[in-house]
Amino acid sequence: MDAATPDFSVAVQGVKGFCPAGERYAEEQIERRTIPVLSCEGPCIRGEIARLAANLVAGERPGLARACHAETFFVPHSAMAAWVKAADKSVMIDGCFLKCHGRVLTNLVGEDKVLHIDALPFYRKYTDIFLMDDVPEEERKLTAREVADKIIAKLKQDTSLQPAPGS
Repeated sequence: MDAATPDFSVAVQGVKGFCPAGERYAEEQIERRTIPVLSCEGPCIRGEIARLAANLVAGERPGLARACHAETFFVPHSAMAAWVKAADKSVMIDGCFLKCHGRVLTNLVGEDKVLHIDALPFYRKYTDIFLMDDVPEEERKLTAREVADKIIAKLKQDTSLQPAPGS
């Protein structure tokens, strides 16, 4: 099996409507000029730690807010997609070197608008485990806290991620 693929696309069935709660939330974020934070998500322990860390980072760092990756990627007429596309920068916290969500986001908004973070180098554990449930919940939370603290410290050094006036 080849370990690399050329660029590719995936056909996605269109959708009518949008998420009313997501619309209100994204419109608030547009008005506040917050920086979207997206993350890897799924049953994998690395994705779960990235997701938990992203929640902490967005909740604790002024000027940042969580964005829904699914609505951003797959509902192109949504306020969520509009917010992420219009933001000066987005923070993407991926769970490992594959950077699955980050590769999609980069194609959507451009590489210069993405601060792409691989969470795994911040903790270097669980490389032989797949399922998040194979790591006790408290341990997952502690590891995510460790990752979030390191990411927050990194973000404080990045002048492009300073809160917008009034946010």
